[in-house]
Parts: sequence; structure tokens; C-alpha cells
Amino acid sequence: MRLDGKVALITGGAAGIGKAVAERFVEEGATVVLCDVNETDGVATADALGDAATFYKVNTADRAAVQAWVDEVVGNFGRIDILINNAGITRDSTLVKVKNGELVKQMSEDQFDLVIDVNLKGVFNCTQAVAPVMIKQGGGAIISASSIVGVDGNFGQTNYVASKAGVIGMTKVWARELGRYGIRANAIAPGFTMTDMVLKMPDNVREGMVARVPLGRAGEPRDIANAYLFLASDEASYISGQVLRVDGGIVIGT
Repeated sequence: MRLDGKVALITGGAAGIGKAVAERFVEEGATVVLCDVNETDGVATADALGDAATFYKVNTADRAAVQAWVDEVVGNFGRIDILINNAGITRDSTLVKVKNGELVKQMSEDQFDLVIDVNLKGVFNCTQAVAPVMIKQGGGAIISASSIVGVDGNFGQTNYVASKAGVIGMTKVWARELGRYGIRANAIAPGFTMTDMVLKMPDNVREGMVARVPLGRAGEPRDIANAYLFLASDEASYISGQVLRVDGGIVIGT
């Protein structure tokens, strides 16, 4: 019961890692408030978790919607102890694709903007809305989803890598700015994790990725959830401004 009595906001909580975090937090005594644009799965996840969970349909890229969500949560629960910035998307493409010396394709402006809006601006929106609540109550924990590609880079993911590297940078700023108020800010950098998106990949692609992991297996959402749990708990009370890789030891090549 490491989170007994705590109120935790989890963005992107309908499925995948966000759902696993919600499940793990409820097991440890937290009240969880989930948001996602996927209303069907979000409602199902909250229903499965019982009275300890509530779901809201929120697009984290919409600043006004985020503020309204946070205000309602504070009105209902009186406090916010933990913010998990987990919501994220991919729109992969190489920067440019050239054939016979001619440009044939490139990452579109829409692909870039959408990923930045959700993965980076969404994290900014939620943190900026929640920070005054945590300051007023005297503390809190903010943990944001980065990725190993935000540290190492990755082929075909200019937009995604930019967003996840940006999350690391913002986390370090917030650790400096908010520490005086008893607020800790950290980031998680997951590696190859068996979410629904990964399960839809061709078998040979998944096998190739697993072969690059020194521990010999892909991560499970619960592996990532356990890292979030540690950083959200009082056991991590002197940890701030850090990026915790949960990746089985993988190092991304070129």
C-alpha cells in the first residue's frame, strides 16, 4: 500500500502502459483518475478497476480541456498527489526519402506537428495545470513518459524522438523550478515493450527487436508500471530530475 490515500492522474490510461500503471497504482492503494481520447477502452479500464478509478475523455493537446479536467478532479477529490504524463502517439516517417537522387517522400508537417502536440505540448499542458495544485498542497510527484529513443535517437522517428527528448529537457527544468515546493519531477524511458501496438507488428520484426535486448525478452507493461510506482512512492523521495531507463539493457544501433 505504498500509495495509500494518494490521488493519481494518468494520461493515456485507457490501454497499454497507462492501463498497467493504473492497475498497479490501485493495487498499492491509490485513487486513479484516467484520461484518454479512447473512450471505449478508457471506460472499460475504469470499470474493471472499480470504485478506485474514474475516467474522463480528454485530449491532452487541448489546454482548455486539460484545465477543465484538472479543476473537476480537484473539486471532486480535493488534491492531486501524482501526475503520470503517459499519453503519446507515433507518426513515423524518415525525414526525407530519396530514390535515384530525387526526393520522393518526406515527413509531412502534419505528422511532425501532431506528435509534438500530443507527446510534448500535452505533457506541458498537464504539468502546468497540475503544478499550482501541488504547490498549494505542499508537494507531489510528476513522472513523464520519455523513451530510450529520446536518449539514443532512432531511424524514421524525427518527430517522436524530438518529443521524447523534449520531455527529458522539461523534466530537468521542472525538477529545478518545482523542487522548492516539495514537488519531484522525473521521467521514464521505456524500451521495447509489448503493448497492443507492438503486438500488431509482423512476427519477424518483433523477433528482430527482441534479439537486440540483452535480457532476451521484450518488456511487459507491468515492468514499466513498476518503475512508475517506485518514482511515485515515498521510497523515491530524494530522486528528482532523473531519467530511468527500463529497457532490458538495449542500446539502439543505426
